[in-house]
Amino acid sequence: MNKLTHFDPSGQAHMVNVGDKPNTHRIAIATGKILMLPETFNMVESGTHKKGDVLGIARIAGIQASKRTSDLIPLCHPLALTHVSLVFQLNKENSSISCQVRAETTGPTGVEMEALTAVQVALLTIYDMCKAVDRGMVMSDVKLLEKSGGKSGEWKAG
Repeated sequence: MNKLTHFDPSGQAHMVNVGDKPNTHRIAIATGKILMLPETFNMVESGTHKKGDVLGIARIAGIQASKRTSDLIPLCHPLALTHVSLVFQLNKENSSISCQVRAETTGPTGVEMEALTAVQVALLTIYDMCKAVDRGMVMSDVKLLEKSGGKSGEWKAG
């Protein structure tokens, strides 16, 4: 197992120095889902929610969040993202919506945190827009699916 890189030799938290790392094309894909009542799901799916296009607004929120990750996570580096996309998959059988985010950059550090942050904020936005009709929604299974680029190369969830 690798050592924790956000601690210096004396155990103090610090921002990792990525100044000497080469720029490489980096990609991260993350996912998560939100479960809701069938009535809530039907409102989102049909676009009849009185607040408007829930998934469209959640998509924009996720993209915005990915760009603000370093403002939210103290030791993350600010990144120049080259691409962020969010795809929602609606599952009528269990009244859930999955969100998958792909984040990309060319730089000295990865985009895993940006992809994960985008998923979380997109799901939170769905919750926020629908909480008036369903406070019992559950967000779950947020995880990194894969990443590529950099010294550690490719990684995929097992």
